[in-house]
Amino acid sequence: MTGLLDEYFVNPDVSLLDKVRMQAQVLVPVLRALRAELGKDKANAIVAKALRDWSRQLFADIGSGIEGSPRRKWAAVQSVFGEVSGREVEVETLRHDKEAMDLDVTRCRFAEFFRALGEPELGALLICAHDFDVVAVGEGAVSLDRAQTIMQGAPTCTFRYRFAPR
Repeated sequence: MTGLLDEYFVNPDVSLLDKVRMQAQVLVPVLRALRAELGKDKANAIVAKALRDWSRQLFADIGSGIEGSPRRKWAAVQSVFGEVSGREVEVETLRHDKEAMDLDVTRCRFAEFFRALGEPELGALLICAHDFDVVAVGEGAVSLDRAQTIMQGAPTCTFRYRFAPR
């Protein structure tokens, strides 16, 4: 099923963590140069907007290529994205039924990488923010509340998905 994302992630044989490391090799020096030139707040805002716009469009495009209901589109993208990113996280399922799915990520290698770089904000944009763009594929059939992330220094990432009645 990962074929769904192959076109967007370029090489399906390279792990998502390795792809993120490659992105960081380019983005971190660019971000730091922008900060030196424009100031931290302005540079971070520009990069945040660019990455958020890119991610929203990426997942909207992926979702538009899937047939079926919004919930089915979300489930397809969530399944594949979970499969691709799941190699790098440890997850505890607290609840999964027709109304909700509650997960806690207890270890995140993405967070470990970006925290070691001293760039957890960039990690949050490249990794954590995608979760909300995946939810947007569900067009209101799915919502996500996440109170905390490991990337931001919490001990777990809390994923609280709620499903609209069918």
